[in-house]
Order: sequence, then C-alpha cells, then structure tokens
Amino acid sequence: MSKLSITIDGYTFEVDISLLPNNDEQIVGEVNGNPVKLTIPNLESAAEDVLWGIVDDRPYEVSIDRELGWIKSPRGMHALEFHDMEAPVTRPPVGNGRIKAPIPGQIMRVMVSPGDEVEAGEPLLELEAMKMENEIRAPRAGKIKMVNVTAGQGVKLNEVLVVID
Repeated sequence: MSKLSITIDGYTFEVDISLLPNNDEQIVGEVNGNPVKLTIPNLESAAEDVLWGIVDDRPYEVSIDRELGWIKSPRGMHALEFHDMEAPVTRPPVGNGRIKAPIPGQIMRVMVSPGDEVEAGEPLLELEAMKMENEIRAPRAGKIKMVNVTAGQGVKLNEVLVVID
C-alpha cells in the first residue's frame, strides 16, 4: 500500500491505496480509514486530460492538471496537493509557526504540550470534521510554544490551534 496525504481545497484526506494483484483497473484502499474501491477502465488514459472512473459503484469524470495542482469536476475547479507520507521529507521552516484549523470541527486528541520538541511531520493533534478524523502534523521542527485547544473543544476555520517556536 502507498500512504498519501491529499488536500483538496484545504480539506486533507489520508489515503492508503494499492493495485489489486492481476488487475490493471482496480485500486483498493482507505480514505481516512473508510474502505474505498476505485475502478479506472483504462488506467493508461490517466495521463490524458480527462479521466473517468467508478468510486464505490458511482461514476465520476474529472480533469486533472498534469502538474497535479488542480482537479476539475462538474462541481468546479479545486486546488490539489499530494504528499507521499512514506517518503522521507526534509522541510525548511515554514510560515510563522502558527498552525490553524484547516476546517471547522472538534478536537479529539491533543498529542503535544508547551515545551515539547517536535519534528516536521510529527502529529500534533486530531481534528474530527464531517465524521472524518484528520491528523494535524507539524509543518516544521521546533518547540511547542502554545497549545490553544483541548480535547473535546470545537474549533472554527483558521482558528490558531498550536504555535511552534
């Protein structure tokens, strides 16, 4: 299986995928822990501008930017980001260290405290939104300066959750 973090318009999904043995069309996996089956009738056409497939028995047609910067569906164009969670990544310091809520939801678990040292990519807290659990990770290494939330607390979009010094 391959583990990916896919962000669409600011909503992040953890995706585990694998091709089924002896089947060039089907991909099975999980999206935020929920099982998903994807069938792409002509997987080689994925390099073309328009791609169509069946996700859990529902057909979809999308256009995907060759640079993977956007995806277009009948509902509009959406910003797209892919991150391979299994690839070792060295990230330069990013932003001002303020980690904000990517979506409104409820804090399910806080995994750090002020004074803790964290590495880039290390889990900081778990945010539940729309019945999906999203792990919020450190964008850079540093020392936790402030934790602005507690387990069970509701948060709004862009609310500051944690500050890394």
